Amino acid sequence: MRIVVLAGGIGGARFLRGLLSAVPDAEITVIGNTGDDIHLFGLKVCPDLDTVMYTLGGGINEDQGWGRTDESFTVKEELAAYGVGPSWFGLGDRDFATHIVRTQMIDAGYPLSAVTEALCDRWQPGVRLLPMSDDRVETHVAVNDPETGERRVIHFQEYWVKLRASLDAEAVVPVGAEQAKPAPGVLEAIAAADVILLPPSNPVVSIGTILAVPGIREAVAQAAAPVVGLSPIVGGSPVRGMADKVLAAVGVESTASAVALHYGPGLLDGWLVDTSDADAVETVTAAGIACRAVPLMMTDTDATAAMARAALELAEQAR
Repeated sequence: MRIVVLAGGIGGARFLRGLLSAVPDAEITVIGNTGDDIHLFGLKVCPDLDTVMYTLGGGINEDQGWGRTDESFTVKEELAAYGVGPSWFGLGDRDFATHIVRTQMIDAGYPLSAVTEALCDRWQPGVRLLPMSDDRVETHVAVNDPETGERRVIHFQEYWVKLRASLDAEAVVPVGAEQAKPAPGVLEAIAAADVILLPPSNPVVSIGTILAVPGIREAVAQAAAPVVGLSPIVGGSPVRGMADKVLAAVGVESTASAVALHYGPGLLDGWLVDTSDADAVETVTAAGIACRAVPLMMTDTDATAAMARAALELAEQAR
């Protein structure tokens, strides 16, 4: 079975771990979001790609869901001693090595897709991990400055990590996406897939950014494979993070049914909602999207594997 998964960071990575447990013999291609990428200290940092790579490769900090396990922060402390920021984005010493290798390879002329493949040679994540594009795409968020009242645009990482989404997002813009091209292998993987899955990643700044790259949404919508998504909203709230803030910026309510309709029947064939949102099944089904209610809390690998199996079963029914 050839499965393509469009994935963001923590939610996508943890879902993939369950998917690998559910179907260990499947050929899985992950198209990772690169809109969260940021340049810090002269280095290119790819948070979502690294979270997938570390999680599946056994190097993730399980408590926080990102960064390396057994991490130290000597370099960060030394930079702070020099007064060099930003201090709000903490890169650990082990993590720095990944970004140094990535930046050196990019500076030597290698595209991000080739660099990601090289990094995965070490981690052996058990999936083929592709960036959505080799081109630079960075998600920015428009906010109203509380001090001046003026609108300003900041990098998504500043909005998410530094400000903790404390301000209302007025707009979310994947800068560079319109000019970007899908990375090598992305469209081919989608065309050859038996199933396409949208895990419970952020529908705006993770999966939405991937779909913003010209050609990817069209390829998914036109694929022969059924497309099944899992709701990141459970009981009217994001399972993790602050997805409600960015959903509001695009005019979408934080409900399981609203997110399904945001993707739309032109993209989705099936949609899983949590059992606490069973009342959404009728609304989603009426829109032309097959829908089932199952437990969607990724409490452990077994629970996540059950979610993955439910998604694959719904995909089979939606064929």
